[in-house]
Amino acid sequence: MATLTKPIKGAIKDTFPVEGMTCAACAGSVESMLQAQPGVQSAAVNFAGKTVLVEYAPGTDLTSLQKALQSVGYDLLIQKEEATPEAQQAREQEAYAQIKSKTVWAILLSLPVAVIGMFFHHLPYGNWIMLALSIPVVFWFGRSFFINAFKQAKHGKANMDTLVALSTGIAFLFSAFNTIYPQFFLDRGLEPHVYYEAATVIIAFILLGKLLEERAKSRTSGAIKKLMGLQPKSVKALRNGQEIELPIEEVLVGDVLIIRPGEKIPVDGKVLSGTSYLDESMISGEPMAVEKNAGDQVFTGTINQKGSLQITAEKVGAQTLLAQIIKMVQEAQGSKAPVQKLTDKVAGIFVPVVIGIALLSFVAWYFLGGDNATTHALLALITVLIIACPCALGLATPTAIMVGVGRGAENGILIKDAESLETAHKLTAIVLDKTGTITKGKPEVTNLLWTSPAEKQAELAGILLAMENQSEHPLAEAVSKHLTAEGIKAVTLEQFESVTGRGVQATYQGQTYWLGNEKLMQENNLRFSPDLQETAQMLKAEAKTVVYAATQGEVVALIAIADAIKDTSHQAVQELQSLGLQVYMLTGDNSQTAAAVAKQVGLQHYKAEVMPQDKADFITELQAQGHVVGMVGDGINDSQALALADVGIAMGRGTDIAMDVAKVTLMHSDLSAIAKAIKLSKATVRTIHQNLFWAFIYNVIGIPVAAGLLYPIWGFLLDPMLAGAAMALSSVSVVTNSLRLRSLKL
Repeated sequence: MATLTKPIKGAIKDTFPVEGMTCAACAGSVESMLQAQPGVQSAAVNFAGKTVLVEYAPGTDLTSLQKALQSVGYDLLIQKEEATPEAQQAREQEAYAQIKSKTVWAILLSLPVAVIGMFFHHLPYGNWIMLALSIPVVFWFGRSFFINAFKQAKHGKANMDTLVALSTGIAFLFSAFNTIYPQFFLDRGLEPHVYYEAATVIIAFILLGKLLEERAKSRTSGAIKKLMGLQPKSVKALRNGQEIELPIEEVLVGDVLIIRPGEKIPVDGKVLSGTSYLDESMISGEPMAVEKNAGDQVFTGTINQKGSLQITAEKVGAQTLLAQIIKMVQEAQGSKAPVQKLTDKVAGIFVPVVIGIALLSFVAWYFLGGDNATTHALLALITVLIIACPCALGLATPTAIMVGVGRGAENGILIKDAESLETAHKLTAIVLDKTGTITKGKPEVTNLLWTSPAEKQAELAGILLAMENQSEHPLAEAVSKHLTAEGIKAVTLEQFESVTGRGVQATYQGQTYWLGNEKLMQENNLRFSPDLQETAQMLKAEAKTVVYAATQGEVVALIAIADAIKDTSHQAVQELQSLGLQVYMLTGDNSQTAAAVAKQVGLQHYKAEVMPQDKADFITELQAQGHVVGMVGDGINDSQALALADVGIAMGRGTDIAMDVAKVTLMHSDLSAIAKAIKLSKATVRTIHQNLFWAFIYNVIGIPVAAGLLYPIWGFLLDPMLAGAAMALSSVSVVTNSLRLRSLKL
């Protein structure tokens, strides 16, 4: 059945866990197999998360999809209980434990084999000891390479697993033959060499690489689990005039729910009664809490602060905004087709060529070899396969990546996977979230301007501190923190009153004081001087919130509060632009604030008042224009865009969810580290290409010599033992070249 190309009306999108995938080629096989099934519109594998996002027609038999994958060695988990985050985490932990156990045992058994094979090869019964130790390494701990190679062969494909299975299998069988029947070569005047160390060490090395890769992948599903944790498990509701506690699953549309201070909003709804401030940073990314009164909308996962609310449930379960964000993050993580590793692509060409040369050399020696033609033909075949062993090729990428990742960590750049490190140097556009990325992410006092005489300012500051300490307004904490840092001591107020939506009013020593917005001043006929009004307008033009303090009929102080720009943001933006990148800023804040921040850091491109979905759409739009896009953010509202970007970069002081979704984390929350990450990526990719070059040069020279090309000219036939030594030397050169990254200046 051909893949469907016409859009399916009412198509269903679902994410299913997949078992049995071990490489990028496996992911491609899963996608192509599912897309070939009746009713399937598309399938996109998230290799890191071991899931597949399937878009299919209503009524499609999911069991048939499961059987199709099972027929080629994979499994699609279609039962809902199998797809829960808990079940998926349990499977990941089990898989990680298995590969860890295999790797540890493979290394432990390979070490004595390597020592005997390299330094004590004349040890009595040494070959038999190595044979006994090699059997479990090759055929038990390394069995997955042979199974995967067989799966690839069934589809006419080859990858690194094919090369590993072929070379280690041949090396082991040849060694076992020489151990059991050494007389065959001795009778022909040849030394019966063994290569157990080559077979076992290669398997141990590659298992170690897979263990490190598995550990990185096991962290990717944490974001979804943490997003789900934002919704409370139970909620208090009013039913028949009684307050009862309900599991969140039993809440119905129309239920009246009670939200107390500090609690999370459990559903999307509307405020029925009460007044409070809500932390909505998970939606807007903005640090300023939002005032909520009767009739205002509230969203799941947002946090109630000091007031109590009664809300009417309007959207529950999968319909809430939080549920939609979770679904969008899952789809974004699965929407990028896995980038097949360069070594896998190389192996797809390299394996058939090596096999062809090995067989050709066998045939040529068999018919043209004269005396002992069969022996020489067999030796040539074995030598070609041993010298083509993928140790250098297999080490070319992981060693450079490991050193590159370590160098990044030393500079506060934590890189989760190889793909991100390889992609960063290709970036053409960087999208920056504003709050917590360009700015510090917390409101703070930037200006405190007094109009009263200096001798009265200390007393007035103590009164202001006392008023802010009792205020429930979210900006009050910023003022309190600033005054406390200045060494101000709060006085004891005689009377305090909160004026909803305006500010606060207090009495001290019989005198009334006001602290709040411009409306509070106007309603109480508190005077502004023209100069003060002009100063206030200038501060507002800089996207600062202005708070007024007044007494005895006039304003005595202006307090400007803003989410201040980080000291390094301007320079970092200039560095990125100098690298030829287009830099954009996205924010949920208003246009005036966005324009002011963009101007301060030297940005030309920005968008204001964007929702989480808008950020993701903007990333997709840039990618459609041909850009390789990096997204930098720190909040839950950035999570979908971070997952969708080619390289997601999270600030280290941001939310755990942003850091889980992103592939790169900047521990110091300093934008200047992005330019360092790009420089590191360029150097690492250059090192990988150098490693592959040296691995290939070695093979280009070594394989023809192993095949006997020089024998007719100089009578030189490469000994399999020398082939093994050359293979080791090529691996050392690759590792040494990778280690040069440790001295890279960023």
